[in-house]
Amino acid sequence: MSVEIEKANPSRPAPTRNMEEIVSLCKRRGFMFQNSEIYGGLNGFWDYGPLGVELKNNIKQAWWQDMVTSHNDMDVLPGAPGVYSMTGLDCTIIMHPQVWKCSGHYDLFHDYMVDCRESKKRYRHDQLVGRWVTVREQRIFATAQSGEEELQHIERQAMKFFKLRNKHKDQLQWDGDVIGVTDLDESAAASILAPDAKTLDTLTDPREFNLMFKTTIGALGGADDTAFLRPETAQGIFVNFKNVIDSTRFRLPLGIAQMGKSFRNEITPRNFTFRSREFEQMEIEFFCHPDSSADWYGYWRDRRMQWYQDLGLSSDRLILREHGAEEMAHYSIGTADIEYAFPFLPEGQYGELEGVAHRGDFDLRSHMEGKLTGDLELELGEDGKPKWKGSGKDLSYRDDLTNEKYVPHVIEPSAGADRATLAFLCEAYCEDEAPDEKGKMQTRTVMRLHPRLAPIKAAVFPLVKKDGMPEIAKQAYLELKKHFNVFYDDKGAVGRRYRRQDEAGTPYCITIDGQTLEDRTVTIRDRDSLKQWRVGLDDCVAAIGEGLNQK
Repeated sequence: MSVEIEKANPSRPAPTRNMEEIVSLCKRRGFMFQNSEIYGGLNGFWDYGPLGVELKNNIKQAWWQDMVTSHNDMDVLPGAPGVYSMTGLDCTIIMHPQVWKCSGHYDLFHDYMVDCRESKKRYRHDQLVGRWVTVREQRIFATAQSGEEELQHIERQAMKFFKLRNKHKDQLQWDGDVIGVTDLDESAAASILAPDAKTLDTLTDPREFNLMFKTTIGALGGADDTAFLRPETAQGIFVNFKNVIDSTRFRLPLGIAQMGKSFRNEITPRNFTFRSREFEQMEIEFFCHPDSSADWYGYWRDRRMQWYQDLGLSSDRLILREHGAEEMAHYSIGTADIEYAFPFLPEGQYGELEGVAHRGDFDLRSHMEGKLTGDLELELGEDGKPKWKGSGKDLSYRDDLTNEKYVPHVIEPSAGADRATLAFLCEAYCEDEAPDEKGKMQTRTVMRLHPRLAPIKAAVFPLVKKDGMPEIAKQAYLELKKHFNVFYDDKGAVGRRYRRQDEAGTPYCITIDGQTLEDRTVTIRDRDSLKQWRVGLDDCVAAIGEGLNQK
């Protein structure tokens, strides 16, 4: 039984791009909390609340299902032989230290940092930007950290330095656009005003800072016991490549996927969860024949871009950006970033969601022979021997049909589960006009999350806590709970309960009311259209399932 009883079509404005409001909702509704908040927090670490853990898990489950368990292994490239398979791994966070020496992380995985001698703050050198400004014939380079409101910060710094009030703002004579501090000549150092300084020339010279977290294995804690928390999940796949091939008897092309925590000791973690010290990755290493690797690179680049759009990210706020030659790693044949216009970035700028890289055979060869240099030759020590010795194991592949032996090329789609979660939250956050219980239009906040990602699929309300309605509502809730993640709420006016679920991103609300007692029908309300209709109490599971599939 299904009877439509009301239609309401609220306006569909573009998502709100105010990051402060999004962060406020994330805490208020239990998506994310600052780690160790009661002790003042720990910078670069975030905890997922009751709604956040469900959202992030749904994103990871959607990725694993779409990329691994339900991929169409008959969907091959034109002219490509056979089919391709996908499988998974779950490797440890701590690996043999030699892994990171041969992969290049021990030597090359670093950023340049600078310290401010006045404010005692630390910055990534490549994230400092600024602009030349002159007042009363004194020319300085006022700076800020790149990102949201960088122009406003640069202006405030300049006004404080020159002791100007707002009404004298027109005395600032700006020269040129915002550029990076790395673009300046060394002679400009004496004119640089650091982001939190009051005097000039307070920044130290840039120095390398390795991003891997060190730890110790065992009780002695000597130099030989030093290990590292993994900075990426990919290396666990490379060192297990032969194990997977031998144990599964899969043929190439083959994708091996892994989800898991990684750690990077970021100099300046910021922008909410975008740049954190602990984060979760969703990575695929796709092993294929060198001759078809360029085509597979294009395939995975386009397929991953489409995945984000299918789950609700607007194509207007997504770009697929190919790296220029100057950006690519020495071993890379091609790299593309899937980027999203996060609200904390200036207009027209994008932040990386996922990188898709054509890594050639660099990784497998490095673990076979030792760390390779820019020209793909072994890096030698003073004794002429490989500086970082490889495993010596043969990680090549022999095709059992053609008997051809080769070192596979690798295509790597590497996504961040935390960045994806943040992007879907930013995209979903919206404010529109909707009628309250009395029909009066009011502004509401709603999270328009895709049904596959929504933490709660449906909420069940008794209209009032009497006349047997709570008992019926609890029965409906328990039945729905066998099939979906659902929520029961009997506190407050039903209108306020609707608003709470709108902010949680719940696609449907089910209300047990007086008519339910007469004919065993309930009201279902749609989050986005606000349309309401009645269905039989016994048909709730089917109605919600059908609605979720159609959204």
